[in-house]
Amino acid sequence: QVQLVESGGDLVQPGGSLRLSCLASGFFLDYSAIGWFRQAPGKAREGVSCISLRDGNTYYADSTKGRFTISRDDAKNTVHLRVNNLKPEDTAVYYCVATTRLACYSAGFYPGEYDYWGEGTQVTVSS
Repeated sequence: QVQLVESGGDLVQPGGSLRLSCLASGFFLDYSAIGWFRQAPGKAREGVSCISLRDGNTYYADSTKGRFTISRDDAKNTVHLRVNNLKPEDTAVYYCVATTRLACYSAGFYPGEYDYWGEGTQVTVSS
């Protein structure tokens, strides 16, 4: 079964940093794209970042450019999202998402294009 397990969420002060991790089950190279969405209370889900496993290309939402970095560790079947200079508006549940069909270029930040979702990890940015 395909399973995505997130970790690394925490309560941090504004300006702080976290490293979120997504552990993917199965054969890592079978995935074409793994990314991150987030959802704050009362708001719609929004795409954050994506990495295409086949070519290594990365994508970021405009609101996160310069602060967030996505990376991969094939040996550990893990994708990381380093989040720096966190702001209160970054507070949300962060979800790891994946597809075996599309690269990030095609899947974009459309939730319906990702077939697999983790349970989420809570990031809270507050003083």
